[in-house]
Amino acid sequence: MTGLCAGRVVVVTGAGRGLGRAHALAFAAEGARVVVNDLGVGLDGTGGGAGPAQDVVDEIAAAGGEAIAHGGDVATAGGAASLVAAAVEGFGRLDTLVNNAGFLRDRMLVNLGEDDWDAVMRVHLKGHFLPLRHAAAHWRAESKAGRTPRARVVNTSSGAGLLGSVGQGNYAAAKAGIVGLTLVAAAEMARYGVQVNAIAPAARTRMTERTFADAMAAPAGPGFDAMAPENVSPLVVWLGSDAAAGVTGRVLETEGGRITVMEGWRPGPTVDKRSRWTPEEAGEAALGLLAAAAPPHPVYGSS
Repeated sequence: MTGLCAGRVVVVTGAGRGLGRAHALAFAAEGARVVVNDLGVGLDGTGGGAGPAQDVVDEIAAAGGEAIAHGGDVATAGGAASLVAAAVEGFGRLDTLVNNAGFLRDRMLVNLGEDDWDAVMRVHLKGHFLPLRHAAAHWRAESKAGRTPRARVVNTSSGAGLLGSVGQGNYAAAKAGIVGLTLVAAAEMARYGVQVNAIAPAARTRMTERTFADAMAAPAGPGFDAMAPENVSPLVVWLGSDAAAGVTGRVLETEGGRITVMEGWRPGPTVDKRSRWTPEEAGEAALGLLAAAAPPHPVYGSS
């Protein structure tokens, strides 16, 4: 390892298993001191316990690194505030926030209950907003005190949030919201020395075992597990380091050995009548524009 994050203090939410665990271990391997947050809940968000977070802390310590466990609920104001406090009080600073916590409650839209919608929105979208909001307040205060940080935020979106995914209306909407939050935060927090980016990862975790069953069954090549969560972490570590200076407001998709810069909504074909359309005229104009536009990418899981 190169010590890319030596001296940095990194918070990773949902770090007891899967992608979060891989990120925490990778940051520690590059010299960071890590706050490992996890509620220890089941795939659907029920249950809980301190075991998974402490297990990762123990792994980091066994490898010679420094880490502390945090078991607060980051989708509450108190839990998010205590997360930032854990980094500052435990290690004296906060440099990087990786928002990763989440769970699934998949249903087709006609079967999707309000409770399942609210629960997924809460943990994914609110669970990104609140840690970001409290970390941003800390960094703004540091900047105003003349200690401008070189802070980094890495949010976790998904291909479902960028392209949609059949049976995951709540999850896709939450992950799309995380992209919007990322863009706004990057614009607002730049003046305080904060860079904010998002990743859209694909890897084998408890959440994706069914989604990526076919891809997981097909080996990518000798000695390379294309769906291992550890494949995603190098990009996250780089985005969370000083080496990523100047990179902000971006969404990058990563899977296996592939990294793709995702290009979002941009103006395409357009026409301006400079007066009000009739419905028939608007329809005719829209059909012409649609014919000239690139076709949309298929929604995941659609035929």
